[in-house]
Amino acid sequence: MSVSEPLPSPGPGAASALDPAVAALLRRTPDGLVPAIAQQYDTGEVLMLGWMDDEALHRTLTTGRCTYWSRSRGEYWVKGDTSGHVQHVRSVALDCDGDTLLVRVDQVGAACHTGDRTCFDARPLPVAPASDHSPAQ
Repeated sequence: MSVSEPLPSPGPGAASALDPAVAALLRRTPDGLVPAIAQQYDTGEVLMLGWMDDEALHRTLTTGRCTYWSRSRGEYWVKGDTSGHVQHVRSVALDCDGDTLLVRVDQVGAACHTGDRTCFDARPLPVAPASDHSPAQ
């Protein structure tokens, strides 16, 4: 299947070609999804959070392009197919609990649908200064 062909959208919980040993490690939400944090591989910059089911993870691991499950549209989407702002996968890691993926990518262009470099650029929240108190020993 070429990158430009539309992907079928069976949705979370559908049969997948994901390696069963990998699938057994995943702790999914009740709707069959795992959060996937996209991080710029060379700078450590956190770019975005997307959602993957087993099939989206399989496609990500086997194509070298990030595939996510769009909860709002109810379909798979390959990052950059419409915008040109692709994510080339460098590595994928599963956290210690098996409930979050870290996808290190080489991001081309903006990661956020708003056009910002990351999805976290536009809304920084105020944080109180850290306390000078050390934890009790």
